[in-house]
This record gives sequence, structure tokens and C-alpha cells, in this order.
Amino acid sequence: MTKALLYGLATALPLVVGAAIGLRWRIPRPALAALMAFGAGTMIAAASAELFEPAFHAVAAWHAGLALLAGAGTYVIADHVIDNKLGTAAVGWGLMLGSLLDGIPENTALGVSLGEAGGVVLLVAIAVGNTPEAIGSAAKMRETPGGSAKKVMGLWAVTGLVLVLVTMAANGAGDEIGPGHIATVQAFAGGATIAVLADTLMPEAYKEGGWWVGLTTALGFFVAFVLGG
Repeated sequence: MTKALLYGLATALPLVVGAAIGLRWRIPRPALAALMAFGAGTMIAAASAELFEPAFHAVAAWHAGLALLAGAGTYVIADHVIDNKLGTAAVGWGLMLGSLLDGIPENTALGVSLGEAGGVVLLVAIAVGNTPEAIGSAAKMRETPGGSAKKVMGLWAVTGLVLVLVTMAANGAGDEIGPGHIATVQAFAGGATIAVLADTLMPEAYKEGGWWVGLTTALGFFVAFVLGG
């Protein structure tokens, strides 16, 4: 259980540190765009290689596909509700929502794979992607009316705590969670990640940075792919 706690903290701390950076400093728009694009690249690698691919090989294709679409649909609907409530101020909240929707299944998979070599790979992939995602989200949330630094930091701290608890709970129940269930949550997380990328992270990175952010996205994908290899 101590190992699960440490792994959970290793995924949660990048979120909290990233949020603190986004709240403490006003990052130039090109730098913020680069960070968001880099994070998008790492998330592309994680969604394909560490989440959906294992699920696709573990269960029937239709099963993995339905879970993938369920994850994407959950994020798309929830993000649409946030957009209707907050309008243009919804970007930061959408990214936080994405952190939860893909983070909970990711950390569940991490918790039950601590005894395998893949656990380290997934840990690195999650941690690398979490920091720029949290920086971009917190920076946007700070600009939201009523989005005080204390409130935003508290929300990210709670998000991090949830991910730690999920990792520990999944590790404790590892013997009772079958491969099919793990594949389902992995595919769900992959779908949510893809939806976050398509609806929020990549459009915002392009809006803030412009034509060159594709290069930073490719760099993030390469770094995550190498670490995962």
C-alpha cells in the first residue's frame, strides 16, 4: 500500500505543482501555448499506447470501442454543459474536468499494475502529461470571474487527493478487478483523453500560439513515446 501511495502522489503532485505555477506567474501566451501543445502530444501517446492499445488487445474490439466512445461522450457532454454555463471562461474548467475523467481510470489502471513493468511506464506517461495540463488550466481559471487563486488551488489539491485515493483503492482491490474491467476503464480513459484534446487542449494551444504549435505537440508525443518504450 505504501508503494501505491507513492505512485499516486507521483501523479498528483505534477497537477498541484503545475496549478501553482499557472496561478503564481503570468506565463507569456507563446510559452503557455507551447506547454499546452507539449502536454497534448504526451496525452496522444498515452491515449494510444498506454490506454487504448492494451484495452483493444484484452477485450473484443466492439467492447473497447464502446468504452472509448463512452469516455469521449462523457467528457463532450459535461464540457458542453460547462460551456453553456461559463462561455469563453470555460477552458480552464474543461481541462480540470478532463484531468478527472481521464485521471481516475488512468490511476485505476496504475494501481492494479504496480507489480508489473508497465506500471512504471504508465506512471511516467501520466506525470509528464499532468504538469502542462494543470499549468494551462490554472492559468485560464485565474482569468475566470470569481476564480480566486486560493479557490483554484484548493480545487486542484482536491483533484490530486482523489487521484491518490483512487490509486490506493485500485491497488487494494487489484485481485478482485479482472482484466476485462481494467480494459474497460483504460479504453474509457482513452476516449476521455481524445475528447479533451479535440475539444479543449489543442484548439486552445493553437489559439494562443498559432501555426507552430504542431511542432511542440510532436515533441511531446516523441518524449512520451520514448519514455514509454
